[in-house]
Amino acid sequence: MALKTRLATLVSRDAKFRRAIEQIESGEDAVQGFTTLGQFAQQGNVDAQYRVGKAYLEGWGTPPSLEDGTRWIRKAAEAGHVHARLMLATLYLMGFPEGFDENTPSILGDTATRVRQPDFEQALYWGRLAAEAGQPDAQALLGYIQTNGPEELRDRSLAREWYEKAAAGGSAQGHLGLGMALHSYPETDDDLPRGTAELLLAAKAGLATAFYFLGWINEQGIGQPQDFTEAAGYFEKAAERGVIQAQTRFALYLLQGKGVARRIDRAETWLRRAALGRDAEAAALLGDLHIRGEDIAPNYLEAASWYQIAAELGHGPAARGLALLYLTGNGVHRDPDEAAKWFRISAECGDRVADADLGNLALTGVGSEEDRHGMQQRFLQSAENGDLVGAFNVGVCYAEGVGTMRDDTRAAYWMQRAADGVVNAQYWLGRMYLEGRGLTADMSLAVQWLSKAAQARMIEAMILLAQILVSGRGPQGKDHARALELYRDAADLGSAEAFFLAAAMLGGGHEVAPDRREAQRCFRVAAERGHALAQLMLGRYLKKGLAGEVNPVEARIWLERAQAQGITEAGEELSRLERRIGTRG
Repeated sequence: MALKTRLATLVSRDAKFRRAIEQIESGEDAVQGFTTLGQFAQQGNVDAQYRVGKAYLEGWGTPPSLEDGTRWIRKAAEAGHVHARLMLATLYLMGFPEGFDENTPSILGDTATRVRQPDFEQALYWGRLAAEAGQPDAQALLGYIQTNGPEELRDRSLAREWYEKAAAGGSAQGHLGLGMALHSYPETDDDLPRGTAELLLAAKAGLATAFYFLGWINEQGIGQPQDFTEAAGYFEKAAERGVIQAQTRFALYLLQGKGVARRIDRAETWLRRAALGRDAEAAALLGDLHIRGEDIAPNYLEAASWYQIAAELGHGPAARGLALLYLTGNGVHRDPDEAAKWFRISAECGDRVADADLGNLALTGVGSEEDRHGMQQRFLQSAENGDLVGAFNVGVCYAEGVGTMRDDTRAAYWMQRAADGVVNAQYWLGRMYLEGRGLTADMSLAVQWLSKAAQARMIEAMILLAQILVSGRGPQGKDHARALELYRDAADLGSAEAFFLAAAMLGGGHEVAPDRREAQRCFRVAAERGHALAQLMLGRYLKKGLAGEVNPVEARIWLERAQAQGITEAGEELSRLERRIGTRG
C-alpha cells in the first residue's frame, strides 16, 4: 500500500474514532458511537476498550452492564491504560456484589440487590499502578485507602504524601483528602489554616464533602473563630448536594435560627429528606417537631411514625418517645406491652434515660391498678431472667408500691442486682444507704454508689453527692472545692438547681474563693429557668449591689417572680425595696 494511502487510512480511522467519542459524549447518536467504539475495541484499541467499558457502566448507547463494563475496563487496565486502572481500582473500592463474575451475565440486573463486598487490596493494587503513573485522582484514591481502609493497609504518612501529590496535580479529591488529613492529624501550627485552604479548593470544585467539613470547621471554631452564619451556608450547600448529615445539620440551624433565619417549614423539608435517606437523628427530630407542634398543630400519629423509623435505625431516645406514646395512647393505640418493648429497645441502644423511664412512669399513676400490677410482673419476670433494667424497674415498683405492696428490703435487693449496669440504680442504692431504707445506713457505701452515678454524669447524683461534701457528713469530711466542681458539672448539663447551688457557694461563707460576679451570673441562669430561690437571690444581689451592679428596677422584677412562686422572703425584700425607694423620693 502506498504511503499516501496508508496515511489516509490512519487519518480516516482516527477521525472515525474521534467522531464515535463525540457521538457518545454529546448524546447525538450514542448507539452508533458505541457500535463504532466496540469495533475498535475488538480490534485491540486500548483506549476504545476503556471507553466501551465506561459506556457499559454508565449505560451510554447500550443497556448498562456491570459485568461487560468491568470486563472491558480490565482489558484496558491490563494493557496499561492509566484511566482504566483508576476506574478498576474505584470499582474494587466500591465493591462488587456478592458472587459477582464479570464473565457471567447477571439475570435481570439482580446485581443491584446484592450486598457489595469491597476489596481494598485489589483497589490498592490497581490504584497504585495508576498513581505511580502520575494520575492525580488515583493518588487521591490511594491516600483514601491508606487512611480509611483496613488497619493492615493504613499508613497515615504515606496517605498524606499521596494526597500532597494529588493536590499538586490539581485533583479536587486530592485537595479534599489533604484538607481533611491536615485537620484530622495536624502536625504544625500551619496545618489547620492550610487544611482549610485545601478544603476551600475542593469546595470550589463542587465537592459536597468539602462543604460539609467546612461547615463543621466554622461551627466548632477549629483553627478559626466560630462563625455560625458561614457554617449554615456551607451546611446548606452540602445538603443541596445530597449529604444526609448536612441536611440534618442545616435543618437544626433552621429550627434554632442559628446563623440563618428561623424557618420551621424549611427545617421540616430538610429533615424529611434526611429521614428518607435513613438518617435516624433526622427522623427523631421530626418526631419531636410533631410532638411539640411548633408553628404547626401537634400530630401524634405523624410523630409516632417518625419515631418508629428512627427507633428501627437504632435511635434510643426515639424508641423512648415511641414508648411514651404507646404508654399514653397518643397517636397510637394504648399498649403497655408495646411500650415496654420500645423502652427496652431504647435502653439497649444506650439511652440512659430509658433505664428508669419504665419504673418512673409507673409512679405517675398512668393506667389502672391492673395495668400497674401487670407492668410490675413484667419487670419482675425480666429481672429474674437477668435483665438489669428490669431489676431496676422492679426495684422502683417495690420502693414506691407500684403494682405491689411497698417493700424496701426487696427494693434494695433488686437495686443491688441492677447497680452494676444501671446508673439510676446506683443513685437509688446510694440514697437507700444514705437513708437507711431497706438496708443498714452506711455513709461510706452511700458515697461510693453516688460517686459511681455522678461519674456517669447523672445530675441528681452529682447534686446529692456535692451536698454531702458541703455538709461534711461523708467519711472524708468536708470538701467544698470538689462539691463546687460537681455543681458546675451538673450546671453544664443544664440543671437550674446546680446553677443555684454553685452560686450559693460562690457568694461566700464556704471553703472556696468567693466570686460574687460569677455567683450573680449563675443565679441569673437559674432564675431565667424558673428557679424561685435563684430569683430571690438575684433580686437581692441587684438590690444591694452585692456583685457591684445596683439595679432596683430589675431587682423588683425578680423579687416579684419569686413571690409569685410562694417565696415569702421575696415579699419582705420587696417591702424593704419599696421603703428605700420611698425614702429616697
